[in-house]
Amino acid sequence: MISDPVGDMLTRIRNALLVNKATVEIPHSKLKVEIARILKDEGFIEEFVIGEQQPVPMITLTLKYYGSRRERRPVITHLERISKPGRRIYRQRRDLPRVMSGIGIAIVTTPKGVMTAQQARRQGVGGEVLCYVW
Repeated sequence: MISDPVGDMLTRIRNALLVNKATVEIPHSKLKVEIARILKDEGFIEEFVIGEQQPVPMITLTLKYYGSRRERRPVITHLERISKPGRRIYRQRRDLPRVMSGIGIAIVTTPKGVMTAQQARRQGVGGEVLCYVW
């Protein structure tokens, strides 16, 4: 059993990017689907598909690269887990982080759902800061 499923997801993505993989498979959960949706909406990944494999359904992420075929560079240059199972990090609306002066995003889980820190500020809610992506 994995003690930190979100951390495992970020590590799988990070490892796939290091070896220039086109796709990466992650065990399914509702939280991971929401994180994948945000990554797609913000332009960090191409697509995600929820599979029906048994016994565990998988989420397949299609990673995004730029540059020529020979000099491919990943769009995601950094993934950082912030709130961990041993130490949860909560922020109020006014204290939500701005990542890389707006180039990156902070993914936050709030009472209104999983969203970016910018969306949470607009809606006037705070929450648990899951990770930074840029």
